[in-house]
Amino acid sequence: MCKRFRQAGAVARYNFRQWKGNPRILITFLLAFILCFLLTDKAVGFAREHETAMQVLEPFIWTFGDSNSLLLSSLLLLLLFADMPFLSPGTPFFLMRMDRKTWILGQLLYTALAAALYLLFILAATSLVCMTDAFSGNLWSKTAAILGYSGEGEAIALPALVKTLEMSRPYECAATIFLLMLLYTLALVFLMLFFTIWKGQAAGVASVFVFTVAGFLLNPENLRDLLRLPEELAYKARVWVGWLSPLNQATYHMHNFGYDRLPRLWQTYLIFGGLLLALALLSLWAIRRYSFQFRGTENG
Repeated sequence: MCKRFRQAGAVARYNFRQWKGNPRILITFLLAFILCFLLTDKAVGFAREHETAMQVLEPFIWTFGDSNSLLLSSLLLLLLFADMPFLSPGTPFFLMRMDRKTWILGQLLYTALAAALYLLFILAATSLVCMTDAFSGNLWSKTAAILGYSGEGEAIALPALVKTLEMSRPYECAATIFLLMLLYTLALVFLMLFFTIWKGQAAGVASVFVFTVAGFLLNPENLRDLLRLPEELAYKARVWVGWLSPLNQATYHMHNFGYDRLPRLWQTYLIFGGLLLALALLSLWAIRRYSFQFRGTENG
């Protein structure tokens, strides 16, 4: 067992070495920084307009506590993982020295670590954008109080909800949002990896598209506006999609904090954990029938 994990780690390390000099990786992280700048610019501008400071993690909390921002950030992973199932000149070497299951375990490990690194970059980028107007203490800022209690946050589409301010502290809240983003992102890339191995790259991209569109359509606000639901039905729809949609499960304020029927955080962790385990097992099953195709190199 230890040998298998060491071999899987070697596969993951080899994949990371392919990042060196790869323009696709550089473009992905550059686009991620631009996205963070555009999404947090509204919060930074609001703080400067009111001449108030922010806690350094608040832009990340306000921005990625919202499902639409989470959706946009996850779509960049299509570019980061465009080379699934990660066939390279080194793949034949690994397949001669290990079985297919160990190789795919290495790919799963690589996708998990790469997704976590990508999200850490997003967290750092959002903090960097507001660095000149921020403090590091584990306290909500006056900017957060204005956004949460005055209703101005809703007016400029920043989800700084009162229950966020009352139920947690910035570092705790940011860690929870980061974990939810990571679980959603892993579900997305594991799904893409499974369908790519099972049916090919076109199926992998299609699975992500369907997964993403379903999350967008099951947004409570979108359903309410589209179907023109009355208040009582809108609440019931919110609860149902809160349980059914992975995107809503990954949205911080779409959870039960003691006064509604939405899923609690621990229930979301269990649901995502079961989904990730199922996708990993399906990938192990699909790799048995995968047809590897390698192109030889020509020497000039």
